[in-house]
Amino acid sequence: MPLAPANQSQLVRSSQKDEYYRTFLRNNANEAFQTLAGSKRWLDWRREIELLSDLAYYGLTTFSGYQTLGEEYVNIVQVDPTQRQIPSWARRGLFVLCHAYFPYLLGKVLVCLENELEGGQESRSGVGRRQAASGLWSLESWLRRWMLRLVGLLSEPQRKACVPAVFVLQQSLTLLHRLHVALFYISGSFYHLSKRAAGISYLNNFRQRQRARQEWKLYRNLSPQRSQSLGSRVSRCILCLEERRHSTSTPCGHLFCWECITEWCNTKAECPLCREKFQPHRLVYLRNYN
Repeated sequence: MPLAPANQSQLVRSSQKDEYYRTFLRNNANEAFQTLAGSKRWLDWRREIELLSDLAYYGLTTFSGYQTLGEEYVNIVQVDPTQRQIPSWARRGLFVLCHAYFPYLLGKVLVCLENELEGGQESRSGVGRRQAASGLWSLESWLRRWMLRLVGLLSEPQRKACVPAVFVLQQSLTLLHRLHVALFYISGSFYHLSKRAAGISYLNNFRQRQRARQEWKLYRNLSPQRSQSLGSRVSRCILCLEERRHSTSTPCGHLFCWECITEWCNTKAECPLCREKFQPHRLVYLRNYN
């Protein structure tokens, strides 16, 4: 049976989960670097640490041929444009570069270009001091030297005309991202520009759904009395679709596994069924409850 494309809700939920774990990895990396190297060096290298964290996350998952934590959470798999095989190494590498490295590099280029255009003569006199502070081997120092050489070829009127052009370019990138998100909600194909550039789409992983279908067929073939008695004995958690373990009640009265509902509350502090918001400390663990 051919697999169906992933729907919009699955793609959004997967992206939210990946963003959560990327932020978690970034925060821990920043905290470790700040503890070891001090706050001053951490401020100088904060963007690079976040870049390395993102490269590590996608390098150990997508680039290595595995699902990300968000994709695993919603049971979707990456495929190439043929939708018959997983993306190649080249496509996965292109996605990682476009998703993690290219925004970092583009941001650095635009900031350096804007500083050199607005700084003028003051920027040229202070470039040596800034290179010494950031190191001659760093990417930022190399970009500053390159931008200084490029801006030096422009006349003063041309330099003044380029300042609003850089601002328009920055705003255009933000507008392009918003238009792409709007297009996603219309067509439902690509949630990220990087996946569109790499040609990576998603298909549903039906293992969990097939298991639920097999269980439904089994219960349907049972007698009504048998099904009713079996249903009264076995209580299932709607989050893991398995027999409920360590029953826990939300303030609204719905029951889940302790592990399932606490993990859910780490992401969203609301009931998965009725969406009533509550604080995690209001969960009630039911002892000796069948």
